[in-house]
Amino acid sequence: EKAATGRRDGKGGLNLRSVRHHHEILYTALDRAVENGLIGLNPAKRVKAPRYQKTEQHYLDANGISRVLECAKDTHFYALYYTALSTGMRRSELLALRWSDVDLTLGQISVSRSLHHLRTGEMVYRQPKSAKGSRLIPLPPSLSLELKAHKEAQTDMFLNMGRLLKEDDLTFSRLIKDAKSMQFITAPLLPDTVTATWAKIVKRAGCPGVRFHDIRHSHASLLLSQGVHPKIVQERLGHSSIQITLDTYSHIMPGLQRAAAEGFDVLIKKTPNESFQETR
Repeated sequence: EKAATGRRDGKGGLNLRSVRHHHEILYTALDRAVENGLIGLNPAKRVKAPRYQKTEQHYLDANGISRVLECAKDTHFYALYYTALSTGMRRSELLALRWSDVDLTLGQISVSRSLHHLRTGEMVYRQPKSAKGSRLIPLPPSLSLELKAHKEAQTDMFLNMGRLLKEDDLTFSRLIKDAKSMQFITAPLLPDTVTATWAKIVKRAGCPGVRFHDIRHSHASLLLSQGVHPKIVQERLGHSSIQITLDTYSHIMPGLQRAAAEGFDVLIKKTPNESFQETR
């Protein structure tokens, strides 16, 4: 339980979900060792996994999203925030996105990797943890237009640097000066900078407390409230199973159940004549 008191980034411990996951793996492995006669008993049975406690989630409604985007217009991260809100992608997935992953003709993004900033300062790219993590996300038309404008601006910036924009260039990046050539080159955005800037923007927009990760929750809750099937939401978010989606957004389901019940009433409220004619 002591290991669960720290932060998610590894500075002081793991979060509760990670501790429970590790406990489950150890428990299963030690149970197998008992079955094979390697040990006499499973010591993990004496250790209780900490109860998982859901953190309070804050959501942006449609008006909140509009206010946040308006406040973000003059920042370097506007296109990134627009993409995050429109797709529900994780921060690590957004920072690893290349132009080769963005199909502006078909209007879709291919998610195939993520970017992680290690404690050593090193930036590493990783494959998705599950098969569902690799996915195609259809884009709303407004996002396609925004990314097209972003690409054109990035192309002009690269031309001023004396080079062409390539397909393997990052969609969202920053300029740094190379120590050897003393020329400007591109580098991945720093995750902490993206998050810190977001916190300032939502506060200015009158939505304090909405974390960057809550963008995913906002995207999902808006889709579900519009009657989008949870399976579609699962696929967009890249959840490994639909059960995760249902567990995370179960609080939205009662409202959907009520809407379904009322919709059913509308369908059956017909005169006996109408019902008879349709069944003939």
